Amino acid sequence: MTEFDIFYVFYHGDVVLIGVFLTLLVLSIATWAIAATKGLSLIETRRANRRFLQAFWNAGSMRTLRDAVFEHRGPLAAMARDGWHAAETYPGRHDTSPKGEQRLDDHMIRMIRQSMDRQQLRLQAGQTLLASVGSLAPFIGLFGTVWGIHNALIELSIMESVSMDLVAGPLGEALVATAAGLAAAIPAVAFYNVFNRFNRLMQQDFEAFAHDLHAFLMHSDRAPGIHTQRIDQPLPASDTRPSAEGA
Repeated sequence: MTEFDIFYVFYHGDVVLIGVFLTLLVLSIATWAIAATKGLSLIETRRANRRFLQAFWNAGSMRTLRDAVFEHRGPLAAMARDGWHAAETYPGRHDTSPKGEQRLDDHMIRMIRQSMDRQQLRLQAGQTLLASVGSLAPFIGLFGTVWGIHNALIELSIMESVSMDLVAGPLGEALVATAAGLAAAIPAVAFYNVFNRFNRLMQQDFEAFAHDLHAFLMHSDRAPGIHTQRIDQPLPASDTRPSAEGA
């Protein structure tokens, strides 16, 4: 055999080498599947956040504000729902004393922080696998190469005469395992870096909105009296934050 044919490994290779190639194939397919689904999901997430922020800060009444919170999708809308629910269901929401307001403030900070952490974990879904593929695939491929070279040398040692054709074929096939490992690892690392960058930018949006949401819910006209506001009561113009739309 003088040609480097990857299918030769499956026809003549042993179980270990075949297992290496199948493992790398599965990891590569999983990498591209995660990249496609996660990429589309992150694009939709950013669009949903933009639509929600526009509706949230442009709400003219409590009715439209509540509709924006409970009808929109996306991480920021989920944070707003969690914060709204925490303000409405807090047992000491009627306590207007300084200590009562401080306890409410601590409660809202804790609830909004927990909600933000949950949204960040959802954004990071799938990245652990990408990191694992990026770090393990080259070593899996290297193991396949070492194993293939070992088997090739054993076969050559029992031959009476050895030519370049007999050496180049088996060794070339073994080296393909290293190339396959790199082919699986490089896209995984690239996708991981892209998604990690996106998540860092999104985390900044979360932090900015969490601060604005806490200030909004703790406003004297809002909390702890969100649940007591007339649903059609207009919002003061000062409550709209145009700067938040770019968050």
